[in-house]
Amino acid sequence: MSADHRRLAHRLAYAGLIPFVVGCALIWLIGNRDLDQHAFVSLAMSAYAGLVVSFLGGIHWGLSFARGLPGRKPLAWGVLASLLGWLGVLMAPYAGLALHGGVLIACYAVDRRVYPQLGAGDWLTLRFRLTAVASLSCFLAAAGS
Repeated sequence: MSADHRRLAHRLAYAGLIPFVVGCALIWLIGNRDLDQHAFVSLAMSAYAGLVVSFLGGIHWGLSFARGLPGRKPLAWGVLASLLGWLGVLMAPYAGLALHGGVLIACYAVDRRVYPQLGAGDWLTLRFRLTAVASLSCFLAAAGS
């Protein structure tokens, strides 16, 4: 991967944190003053978190196919992550956002073990930073819901 492509990937990854941080801030700023807006922002943040969790699971499918790795674990994890992301969206925001925060951490824990085997270990520093901000945003948003 070229340096320009890598830089772009980093910028886009950090931009992907905007909905987490803004959503969390809005949940706390709106509070109980406007229940409709609060519910909308909570659902929007939960849906985004669910999409990100599903995306993280899908990376395992992509890397597994690209590297031609045998075995079921990357494929099973990809589906499990998507199902957990979906489940979190279906739950009440205070519970679903907490689940999303926990699943984001679980995704990172799985990635720490699997990425080096798949030739993607150099992405773990970025993954840690993204996970720290996204999961903290989910936990704080859950507390404000």
